[in-house]
Amino acid sequence: MKSILEYLNKIDTELFLAINGKHNAFFDLIMYWASDKLFWIPFYALLLILLIRIYKRFTIFILVAITVTITLCDQTASGILKNLVKRYRPSHEPDLAPLIHLSKAGAGGDYGFVSSHSANAFGLLTFLFFLLPAKYNGLKIVLLFWALLVSYSRIYNGVHYPFDIIGGALVGIIYGSLIWIIFKAIFKNKTFKTE
Repeated sequence: MKSILEYLNKIDTELFLAINGKHNAFFDLIMYWASDKLFWIPFYALLLILLIRIYKRFTIFILVAITVTITLCDQTASGILKNLVKRYRPSHEPDLAPLIHLSKAGAGGDYGFVSSHSANAFGLLTFLFFLLPAKYNGLKIVLLFWALLVSYSRIYNGVHYPFDIIGGALVGIIYGSLIWIIFKAIFKNKTFKTE
């Protein structure tokens, strides 16, 4: 078992160094902002406007579901798994320090498994993927690109291994799906289709 974990850790580290090592001034700026939660406020505002346009007053229930999803994702990632697993971020590994390209956002907290950014992004993506009707498949693709960009930026910026990102994405997908199932059961008479 130990040798399997060592092998996985080796792969994870090599992937991290390969991704983190490919950087330039242009993408440094993009990836810095992609990781910044406040940067995405206009994007969230546009999503909110769209949801209100589609679902009218029912949007309040959707926002409650999204809030529960994000809270569960964030607390599971940061409050439970990071403190349970206690895997140091690559930015806190002394052996990797000379090899890592860190963004101006800094090294982050001590532990990195799993990524909260990834969990939250994929939680929102998953819930909205199930909620939105097929005519909004273009928006679903945009949301997928956004979740992947946010997640990738965490590796690029030197604060997460790829497996941290994958673990976070799985947390988000699980909670996004679970909250959708509960939401759909509560509002079983609602068609969730646009007018």
